[in-house]
Amino acid sequence: MTRRYFGTDGIRGTVGEPPITADFMLKLGWATGQVLRRELGQARVLIGKDTRISGYMFESALEAGLSAAGVDVALLGPMPTPGIAYLTRTFRADAGIVISASHNAFADNGIKFFSAEGVKLDDAVEERIEAMLDQPLTTVAPDALGKARRVDDAAGRYIEFCKSTVPNRVHLHGLHMVVDCAHGATYHIAPNVFRELGAEVSLIGANPDGLNINHDVGSTQPAALRAAVIREGADLGVAFDGDGDRVLLVDADGREVDGDDILYMIARDRHTRGELVGGVVGTLMSNFGLAAALEQMGVPFERAKVGDRYVIERMAANDWQLGGESSGHIVCGHVQTTGDGIVSALQVLSIMAREGKTLGQLLSGLEKAPQALVNVRLPAGADAKALMDEPALKDAVAALEAELGDQGRVLLRPSGTEPLIRVMVEGRPHLDVQGLARRLADDVEHMLS
Repeated sequence: MTRRYFGTDGIRGTVGEPPITADFMLKLGWATGQVLRRELGQARVLIGKDTRISGYMFESALEAGLSAAGVDVALLGPMPTPGIAYLTRTFRADAGIVISASHNAFADNGIKFFSAEGVKLDDAVEERIEAMLDQPLTTVAPDALGKARRVDDAAGRYIEFCKSTVPNRVHLHGLHMVVDCAHGATYHIAPNVFRELGAEVSLIGANPDGLNINHDVGSTQPAALRAAVIREGADLGVAFDGDGDRVLLVDADGREVDGDDILYMIARDRHTRGELVGGVVGTLMSNFGLAAALEQMGVPFERAKVGDRYVIERMAANDWQLGGESSGHIVCGHVQTTGDGIVSALQVLSIMAREGKTLGQLLSGLEKAPQALVNVRLPAGADAKALMDEPALKDAVAALEAELGDQGRVLLRPSGTEPLIRVMVEGRPHLDVQGLARRLADDVEHMLS
């Protein structure tokens, strides 16, 4: 079935432009409720959101649609995406709905679903929801309408869960950290988690106003975190994206520690202690140095397509427990079902506390190849797939690959969450990977003009 709305990470777009409209969300809630009730007879759904101003509108629309279909709703309020996954499981709900556009600016929003098991909804279920959207909206009898209630202790429940993912003996006393919440869904969660474990916490990006989510802060804009860590003389910094499912660290000198680095530290620690089950799943974007370091340790490594959905699929197929992306989506399957920025940060902090080492010391043994990423924004109406199929673009990629030979690699792909073409070049230290990536990006821009 051809998907009209669902992408690799739910439905996402600009608020007010179809399908990110109030009337569509009303119909989406109803269609979801219809599918769940037909399969289960009765159903209950959790709804959480990040801090975008449009979240209030879409929360109300989804609630109304679900109620019209006879489905009960529990409203969690602002909550990190992985927190919604966790609470969907613990509440024994039939599905969880996240209202968020992750790392995008406030003008965008989106919807993604979790199953009762706290994992992304199966493609087959999403396809049934899309099919139901074509049916006329009907309302159940008045005495069968779904009921709605607010969950007042959602934040506290998730805070306790996050702390439970590290051993009771682990504490963060004496550790000074800067925490950047991207003015997003972790603003009232992450600071409490780290402080309750004993850390001294300085905050940035923790004053959401509905419009400032991800604006010059967060894991995709790390300059503010680097500056704050150096200014405060902190031991490290932690930055989340708007919905809290990805994380980036910086060390005491302001050097970035990305998802590949985090995967290496967690894998090395769990492997050394005999707790790593199987190997590690990365993506096509994962640095060659990560694969080489894991191979040196005797840890299997496999690349999935870009997207946490595909990472989790490969983890499940291999029965492995650790995977992630260089962007900071890290899935610690021994404690969580999905990418979780707070939980991933805690795994690293736990290692630091137990071994008494800095981030730099923990990264000893990982030699990453230089890698450059350039994003090319697509103009309105541009067809990313048609562009990728252009013979001239394929020729440009082939020419660069031939130029690199066995000294590097090229990856060109459309973003699954934004109107972008991502150009990545990775190579040996003597290569100007930034210049090569910029050259290929210029070719893409020329074909769009």
